[in-house]
Amino acid sequence: MAQERERGITIQSAAVTFDWKGYRINLIDTPGHVDFTLEVERCLRVLDGAVAVFDASAGVEAQTLTVWRQADKHKIPRICFLNKMDKTGASFNYAVESIREKLKAKPLLLQLPIGEGKTFKGVVDVVSKEKLLWNPNSDDGKDFERKPLLEMSDPELLKEITEARNALIEQVADLDDEFADLVLGEFSENFDLLPAEKLQTAVHRVTLAQTAVPVLCGSALKNKGVQPLLDAITMYLPSPEERNLEFLQWYKGDLCALAFKVLHDKQRGPLVFLRIYSGMIKPQLAIHNINGNCTERISRLLLPFADQHVEIPSLTAGNIALTVGLKHTTTGDTIVSSKSSALAACRRAEREGEKKHRQNNEAERLLLAGVEIPEPVFFCTIEPPSVAKQPDLDHALKCLQREDPSLKVKLDPDSGQTILCGMGELHIEIIHDRIKREYGLETYLGPLQVAYRETILNSVRATDTLDRTLGDRRHLVTVELEAKSLETSSLLPVIEYAASVAADLSQASREAVENGLHSACLQGPLLGSPIQDVAITLHSLVIHPGTSTTMISACVSRCLQKALKKADKQILEPLMNLEVTVTRDYLSPVLADLAQRRGNIQEIQTRQDNRVVIGFVPLAEIMGYSTVLRTLTSGSATFALELSNYQAMNPQDQSTLLSQRSGLS
Repeated sequence: MAQERERGITIQSAAVTFDWKGYRINLIDTPGHVDFTLEVERCLRVLDGAVAVFDASAGVEAQTLTVWRQADKHKIPRICFLNKMDKTGASFNYAVESIREKLKAKPLLLQLPIGEGKTFKGVVDVVSKEKLLWNPNSDDGKDFERKPLLEMSDPELLKEITEARNALIEQVADLDDEFADLVLGEFSENFDLLPAEKLQTAVHRVTLAQTAVPVLCGSALKNKGVQPLLDAITMYLPSPEERNLEFLQWYKGDLCALAFKVLHDKQRGPLVFLRIYSGMIKPQLAIHNINGNCTERISRLLLPFADQHVEIPSLTAGNIALTVGLKHTTTGDTIVSSKSSALAACRRAEREGEKKHRQNNEAERLLLAGVEIPEPVFFCTIEPPSVAKQPDLDHALKCLQREDPSLKVKLDPDSGQTILCGMGELHIEIIHDRIKREYGLETYLGPLQVAYRETILNSVRATDTLDRTLGDRRHLVTVELEAKSLETSSLLPVIEYAASVAADLSQASREAVENGLHSACLQGPLLGSPIQDVAITLHSLVIHPGTSTTMISACVSRCLQKALKKADKQILEPLMNLEVTVTRDYLSPVLADLAQRRGNIQEIQTRQDNRVVIGFVPLAEIMGYSTVLRTLTSGSATFALELSNYQAMNPQDQSTLLSQRSGLS
């Protein structure tokens, strides 16, 4: 994307398929920025293994933690790669220590660097005791030599590596019983005789069990250390067969795939990324979407190569495919070959279930777990340049929402504005930029208009008479009513009639009265916001014969407005439930900032090494909070927001708001 090139960051995940030493690898590169969490979430959902890339000079950073937790949630085995070993300040030991401390993982050192920073020239393979040196003149890193370590040439290095290898063997033996038996049996006297293959299979088992993570290092810029990393991926990460997914046994080789990403292409329409779990996909194949309960046809099948795509005749299980022609499929949909194959799988699952006396609904277990979409935390309004462009903007937002489900678009019923809800300011900024570039629309982002409500605090009475002659008809209505505040919360006014009125009120007149009262409650006397939590009692209503129902409504409405103006009025503001997850070091600045935002802290819980602050904060005070929180906590804190209820503002804040609205301050 143009935005990625400008900013030098990943925004959208990109896929590429390639072959390495007889293995087919499907690689997805995901973003690291917290605003694009959904991209990571939906890709991890379909992957078998992951390579976590660290900056060797920074070790574990704030976003690393978030992504690591996501990988834990999806139970993804992973390898760590310490990148930028040639950067000034790179420290192998510091980075490994931060993995151990911050991620609570057990690093298995399979490589050690030769030199750090400017002196970095290669790595030593701990398992096979070989050193790999890259030719400093070769730019693409293809030119390197692999030499065994010898007593003659590198006595110091050999000693260090032997110690590292023995430590590695002990570590793996602690975690894997099968390997421990082998070590204690045949090779207890001398670890040097233990063949590399045996150690590699044990590391593979430990990685799959997720009890430890292999650590490798290198520098991606010059491709130093990338070849051994690819070898490690094929050696230690699981192949699709090794991820024993429960649902596969029911499909018996029929097609089963998960749509995990949608892209919009100007020429081809929506491109859907599928992970194939079983069966096979071909172009012109009709498929059934279980979630949407619809049948669609794949017109073309492509292999993804970042922004270039290669057309292919068929693709088998374990692969990632790019399909053209699926109009209704969205992120998280399960794709099967036909409705009957889904039902057959469902019956097999039920038979299994009966054997195991399962009570849950089997049909639901056929759906592959979709993708959890995080709740938006940043809100702002978006306006087209003119009303004529509104349909174009709606179309652009619809396409972008389908591509990125973490972007939500709402229409505010109170102000009629289109509201964008996203994961943060950068997220909204990129969406704004894409609408301009891809859809050619100049839009304006505005601050969010907070939807206030109003209510009254005491009980007031009012009377009103409407006397009007239109043509030869005289319309005459006299009303007396009382408005008082309600203890319970109610959006619509509660309407009661005095006994004398209720007896002789016709159905038409009653409807007219209620219409009048409801319309008067739409705009309050203070801000013109809707009125809530009021009860209205109609004490008397005198109607001259021949008066139209419109006049009754108008009179009742005017009378209620008169009453509301006399009452003691109160503004209600939306209050948000806020939950901030923050490390202990940053707890006090976060609490101090919340106090300034009129926040009300309910409790502070402990979750592993983090503190979770739970409380309430007014929506008006939370504008731009994501940026402030990131600045305060160096990007390590996360927060969740949802609307709790409406609460009364205190008199001081209320008068400040009113003077702002009337333009006095």
